[in-house]
Amino acid sequence: MQRVSGPWDEATIADWLVRARIPVRLAVLAPRGPLVVSLWYRFDGRSLWCATRSNADIVDHIRSDHRVGIEVAGDLPPYRGVRGTGRASIVAEHGAEELERLLERYLDEVNEPLARWLRRQAAEGEVALRIDELRLTSWDFSARMHPQESQTVLPAPTAASGGYA
Repeated sequence: MQRVSGPWDEATIADWLVRARIPVRLAVLAPRGPLVVSLWYRFDGRSLWCATRSNADIVDHIRSDHRVGIEVAGDLPPYRGVRGTGRASIVAEHGAEELERLLERYLDEVNEPLARWLRRQAAEGEVALRIDELRLTSWDFSARMHPQESQTVLPAPTAASGGYA
């Protein structure tokens, strides 16, 4: 990992990537233009690891062009996070193992039905994505911006939207 700019040093960036339990926004180059997907990730101190279905479009796009952009940042004030670039590779033999690590990182027992569903889907083919050669920038508006507890940020779930449940 290489720190390019921003207020955080490499240790603070690494700590953010380890402790933030939010998805990474992963940008790839697709034939029709840039594509951004949100995936669960794990940072091992050097690389970001994700898991996805082997037949997912993003896998084909990474095979065509290994260059990716990433962002790990929350959606609520105060805005802060890490973004940058890297090179993605597909590690097919670690797909199921990485999915288990991600399930442990992101889900608790109340979401066990989702975990079971993801494991069943993975049985049809799961691959790990490893993002190396990270060049990262941080930003942090915490000193200038306070949480906005008084305003609704996300719309309430509706039946028309599928219920978000």
